[in-house]
Amino acid sequence: MKPTTRIERDSMGEIEVPVEALYGAQTQRAVNNFAISRQPMPERFVRALLQQKAAAARANLSLGQLPEDIAQAIDRASAQLLQSADLMSHFPVEVYQTGSGTSSNMNANEVLATLATRLLSNSTTVSPNDHVNAGQSSNDSIPTVLHISAAQTLQGELLPALDHLAQVLQEKITSDGHHVKTGRTHLMDAMPLRLGQELGGWLAQIDARRAQLRSLLPSVCELAQGGTAVGTGINAHPEFAQRFCEELSGLTGLTFRPAPDFFAALSAQDTAVALSGALKGVAVTLMKIANDLRWMNSGPLAGLAEIELHALQPGSSIMPGKVNPVIPEAVTMVCAQVIGHDAAITIAGQSGNFQLNVMLPLIAQNLLDSLALLATASRALADQAIKDFRVNTASLQDALARNPILVTALNREIGYLKAAAIAKRAYAENRPVLDVAAEMTEIDRSTLQQMLDPSKLTHGGL
Repeated sequence: MKPTTRIERDSMGEIEVPVEALYGAQTQRAVNNFAISRQPMPERFVRALLQQKAAAARANLSLGQLPEDIAQAIDRASAQLLQSADLMSHFPVEVYQTGSGTSSNMNANEVLATLATRLLSNSTTVSPNDHVNAGQSSNDSIPTVLHISAAQTLQGELLPALDHLAQVLQEKITSDGHHVKTGRTHLMDAMPLRLGQELGGWLAQIDARRAQLRSLLPSVCELAQGGTAVGTGINAHPEFAQRFCEELSGLTGLTFRPAPDFFAALSAQDTAVALSGALKGVAVTLMKIANDLRWMNSGPLAGLAEIELHALQPGSSIMPGKVNPVIPEAVTMVCAQVIGHDAAITIAGQSGNFQLNVMLPLIAQNLLDSLALLATASRALADQAIKDFRVNTASLQDALARNPILVTALNREIGYLKAAAIAKRAYAENRPVLDVAAEMTEIDRSTLQQMLDPSKLTHGGL
């Protein structure tokens, strides 16, 4: 029988590793030690980690810190892995590991060292520590990768998704914004507004969240790389941080720069906490929009029935014909999860003990999950809920005709108390406010019709 394991060695001694594994002893120790969730680090993080190693190899080569053949082999090995269909099979270390992410850093170092050694096809052995990890520490590499992966997901996924949601909202405002409907405050009837004004409020919220996220992107692109173990930069070339950022920017298309203070970049995760807070803000905005859609769609007979969301699937296993607002419901669950992630990230951000934060894998996992979830949820809300909902014009007009709150427009002519009396009588008798006002005031009916015209009232003013 062929052996299923091989013996690998590190500073702690020998350990058995699966014979086909590209990783080595330190990764295997992590696999053995951490079996809490069986959830590996996110693929976005792993991909950013490989880009970090490639940029480091290029920077070290240009600074004369690595032989050309070894640096190029590490670079090629990284590119090979990034194109691999089974990439994640080589990165089994889970999220709940050492708080610095050392195990994930060594996982990448060992895998790249194995592949680079094979690529050299000579007697040269590439070292995980001395070559792949040259000029680096887990303590600056993992915070760096956290920022790289967050910046890529923010720029490449979430911001485009929010741009798309904003565009769909604008298109809906253009096509259906003219409809006049009853406003609601405290979930109770209020003065009328146009559907476009209501949707415009949503759009303004999205615009504000986009602006906030874009304002954070430059800080996310500031990297800890170069601080090494505690922020002093020990064992790294003095120009390594700048050269690394230049190489990484070329690899990714984003503009990265060294953090203004490495001690802060290693010991704290304030930028990640701020970004998570902004993502919580996006979640709150999306939840408001999703819940408004659910209320507007409620019915079709006993609810508001202002709009009809596109029917996507049967809504009940027992009630035939029932259709539910499934996309808004899914979006609200995403929002709840993102808010929960933010709570965990806030606690993790407080774990910067002296020169190192020790909850980095958790921050990375939750931050990337929030970014990705909000991106897909935003597109779902745009394309499967907002884009093709149908306005129930008859329902809107019926509610407007019976809305006694329209009497607010008469306040300046008859006073608040007289207007309140008209409204109360209209409620009690379930009659149009126009009819009651015609009976209880000296204002002629044609003038009342103009004063109580819902479409005119949406323009505000006196």
